[in-house]
Amino acid sequence: MTNKKVYMGTGRRKTSVARVRMTPGKGKITINGKDVHEYLPFPTLIMDLMQPLEVTGTKDKFDIEIDAFGGGFSGQTGAARLGIARALLQFDSPNDEKREDSFRRILKANGFITRDAREKERKKYGLKKARRAPQFSKR
Repeated sequence: MTNKKVYMGTGRRKTSVARVRMTPGKGKITINGKDVHEYLPFPTLIMDLMQPLEVTGTKDKFDIEIDAFGGGFSGQTGAARLGIARALLQFDSPNDEKREDSFRRILKANGFITRDAREKERKKYGLKKARRAPQFSKR
């Protein structure tokens, strides 16, 4: 096995967790052992996943292996996107953060470093969902 540098990042979104391993390569992305186009059902999710790579111009420079679990496709995609952004920060860490073209500046400006903390609100008793009340009937 060749001694390649591995950049790691963990992302979370809703109830999903994604562990990302980034190695120098040709741009192949696998999620849970499957190709990204085979695993994710919608092209918009694939676009969402690729955003940090596109803004930093590293789309074809890394092979990315993602272990995603919990939640659904949307949550797993959001978690993987944050994991990729964090791995890119690890890759760019030796460079000065004050530079105009530092990955931290680019990713932060596009909002890819921030963890989306929105979780599902719990259901309350007497209601149908978290806030949805039963339909009022006068008679």
